[in-house]
Amino acid sequence: MENSTRTSPKRFILLGFTSIPYLQSLCGILFVLIYITTLSGNSLLIIVVRINEQLQTPMYYFLSNLSMIDICLSSTVVPRIIINTLSQDRSVSLLDCALQMFFHLSLEGTECFILAVMAYDRYVAICQPLHYNKVMNKKFCICMASGSWTLAFISAFIHVFFTFQLPFCTSLVNHLFCEMPPFFRLSCRDTWPNLVAMYSTASFIAMCSFLLTLFSYVKIISTILKIRSTEGRKKSLSTCTSHLTVVSLFFGTILFMYMSPHSTYSDLDKSVSIIYSAVIPMLNPIIYSIRNKDVKGTIRKEMNKLRVSEKS
Repeated sequence: MENSTRTSPKRFILLGFTSIPYLQSLCGILFVLIYITTLSGNSLLIIVVRINEQLQTPMYYFLSNLSMIDICLSSTVVPRIIINTLSQDRSVSLLDCALQMFFHLSLEGTECFILAVMAYDRYVAICQPLHYNKVMNKKFCICMASGSWTLAFISAFIHVFFTFQLPFCTSLVNHLFCEMPPFFRLSCRDTWPNLVAMYSTASFIAMCSFLLTLFSYVKIISTILKIRSTEGRKKSLSTCTSHLTVVSLFFGTILFMYMSPHSTYSDLDKSVSIIYSAVIPMLNPIIYSIRNKDVKGTIRKEMNKLRVSEKS
C-alpha cells in the first residue's frame, strides 16, 4: 500500500475556474480574445522596432525581447487554458505538464531579469547621459539579454526536475495550468526542501530584480527632481512611467504567488497567476505603445504607406 500511494499519476486533471457550462464558454471566449490581442500587439511592436532605424536603440532592443517573452509566455499557458476550458477532457500528460511548467517558469524568470535591465537602461540614460552610448553598447546589451535567458532557463530546469521527483498522491490539480505552488500540495512527501529552493530562487530572481529596479528608479527620480524646467522633468518622467506601470503589475503579482506561504494557497492564486501569465503579456505592448510617440508615429507612417499603395 505504501508503494501505491507513492506512485505518481501519468496524467493530471486541471480543475480550472469553474465547471458551469455557460461560464466555461464565457471564459473560453475571453481567453481567446486575450491570446489574439497578445500575439497581435507584441508582434506589431517587434515589427515596428525592426522597420524603424531610429528605434534601433538599447531600450527598444530590450523592449523587443520583452515582447518575444510575452508571446512565448502567453503561448505556453493560454492555449492549454482554452482547450481545458472548452473541452470535457481536462487531463494533461506528465510530460506536457513538465514542459509547460518549465517554459512558464523560464519565461517568468527571464522577464524579471529583462525588466531590471530595462530599468538600468533608463537609469544610465537619465542619470549618466554622457556615458550612455559607452555603457549601453551592443555587446553589453546582447550579454545582458542572453544572460537573462540562460540563467532563467537553467534555474527552471532544476526546479522542474526536482518537482517531478516528488511522489504525488492525487492527479487533481486545483489550477488552470501546471505551475509549481499548486503541485506541491499534491505531494505525499514533505516538500520543505522544494519550498526552500522556490523561496530562495524567488528571492534571488524576482526580489533582487525588483530591488534593483526600485533602486534605479530612486536614483532616476532624484535626478529628475533636480531638473529646473517643468517641461524637462515631465519629459524625463514620461520615459519611465510605462516601465514603472509594467514593473508594478508584474512583480506585485509574481511575488504574491511565489513568496506567499504554501499553506495559504487558495482560489485567489488562480486569478493572480492569470494576471502575470496572460493579462500582463497582453497589456505590455498597449502600455508601451500608448505613451510612446515613436512607436505610434511609425505605425501611422506605415498605415499611410499602405493607403497610398492601395489607391495607386
